[in-house]
Amino acid sequence: MQLVVGRIGRPHGIRGEVSVEVRTDAPEERFAPGSVLATDPAERGPVTVSRMHWHSGRLLLTLDGVEDRDGAEALRNTLLVIDTDDLPALDDPDEFYDHQLIGLRVELADGTELGVVADVVHTPAEELIAVRRADGDEVLVPFVSAIVPLVDLAGGRIVVEPPEGLLDL
Repeated sequence: MQLVVGRIGRPHGIRGEVSVEVRTDAPEERFAPGSVLATDPAERGPVTVSRMHWHSGRLLLTLDGVEDRDGAEALRNTLLVIDTDDLPALDDPDEFYDHQLIGLRVELADGTELGVVADVVHTPAEELIAVRRADGDEVLVPFVSAIVPLVDLAGGRIVVEPPEGLLDL
């Protein structure tokens, strides 16, 4: 399985530098010089990072073989991806990669099914799981141990104990 860690945006300057919309929590690791990233569409890559730096809050990359603005423009909207098998194992049993949670069944402690995890939303305050219900509606549930006491990856489920009023049941 592949995960998107960034999307190449518009060129920056005339020497082939590209801006990147970051979609990873470890950009310094993922985009370090020497990193080789697969692309989607695949025929545009792989690409090798030769330089990385931040400019006015944006990540800028220089990629091997991209010498000018035209070369950078040709890569615009290319997704930068990594294979999930290349991710390091997490040391904390209470930490999960987003892709491990998406698709898990969400149920109450009594087994009543609420829906399926559609997305993990990262906010400055906390992480939320977006639960898609059978009727197509989505509800956001804070991903904290007081509300989510059990994540059973092997069983394909998450158990939630929402406080009264959090979910319309």
